[in-house]
Amino acid sequence: MKELELKYGCNPNQKPSRIYMKDGSELPIQVLCGRPGYINFLDAFNGWQLVSELKKATGLPAATSFKHVSPAGAAVGIPLTETLAKIYWVDDLGELSPLACAYARARGADRMSSFGDFIALSDVCDVDTAKLIKREVSDGVIAPGYEPEALELLQQKKKGNYNIIQIDETYVPEVLEHKEVFGITFEQGRNELHIDKDFFSDVVTDNKEIPEDAKRDLAVAMITLKYTQSNSVCYVKGGQAIGIGAGQQSRIHCTRLAGQKADNWWLRQSPQVLGLKFKSGIGRADRDNAIDLYIGEEYMDILADGVWENTFEEKPAVFTREEKRAWLDKMADVALGSDAFFPFGDNIERAHKSGVKYIAQPGGSVRDDHVIAACDKYQMAMAFTGIRLFHH
Repeated sequence: MKELELKYGCNPNQKPSRIYMKDGSELPIQVLCGRPGYINFLDAFNGWQLVSELKKATGLPAATSFKHVSPAGAAVGIPLTETLAKIYWVDDLGELSPLACAYARARGADRMSSFGDFIALSDVCDVDTAKLIKREVSDGVIAPGYEPEALELLQQKKKGNYNIIQIDETYVPEVLEHKEVFGITFEQGRNELHIDKDFFSDVVTDNKEIPEDAKRDLAVAMITLKYTQSNSVCYVKGGQAIGIGAGQQSRIHCTRLAGQKADNWWLRQSPQVLGLKFKSGIGRADRDNAIDLYIGEEYMDILADGVWENTFEEKPAVFTREEKRAWLDKMADVALGSDAFFPFGDNIERAHKSGVKYIAQPGGSVRDDHVIAACDKYQMAMAFTGIRLFHH
């Protein structure tokens, strides 16, 4: 297949729309089911690059959950704890394969943002992963292959219209890439930067100790940022992104947004949230929404309005600000990556509130000394990579 006609572009009024190879060669993909659209393919191709690099950097199966050309989550295939399996709503599926664990983590980091996602998998989609995908709301998946039973399961989604893409994992794009804006063609060299654990050797803080697990997490952060709309900041713990701040004009707003998502991920693991008793028949998405409101500042209004009666078996106790802060203070050893330098120490102060201990960023600000001093204040270890990772 040398060309694939799409229903429309980013919006229904943008026609015609297609994908094709400029040199006239075959496309490196097959559509096995459905009719993927313009944005689906943008998510699919960016997501595939991300998981391929995560697999190369860590040696572990990887998955990502993409929405609007930025990842909502990304992870490698580390086994789930009992608590994580519960908050990701997969505790009924038994022991999952490494690839399924990777997607459960990628989807679970920010479940509200992942609703209706496009999935990318580094490895052949197995039955465990397909079972997990089948019951979640998503637009489609891209992978290098599918086990027959897994493909059969996925083809049942959306009444047989679920988007399933198989990509040739041997495909290597040209070194120069192009895009058009306002009728003008832009050209640049592809970002072929290789990121692995050795990427974090220039540690500029008093604390020089970055253990191997933290280096893995920093690699997950930086590879994720490489395919996240800039400005962007990513918090990682246990081999998975737990908070991604994308597309913000201010660095501190990236750090705050990603930090709030990381906080929500940790608050979901609190005894207060784990003890919530939902009424039978309440779906996963509705439970996610209820939990988000429960841990948010709006919960007192919900109690007053009696909304809880439609969701919970019994009226939950208020999760006070003091209780939430006490639980958040237990979050530790979080890794954080930034796609460009931190211009002020306020980013470090905010990161500290979400348990950050390890940081990677390019460096190069005129206030690097202030940022380093802020890290030293909290005994953080920070590596300068010397390389910016803007993505647009």
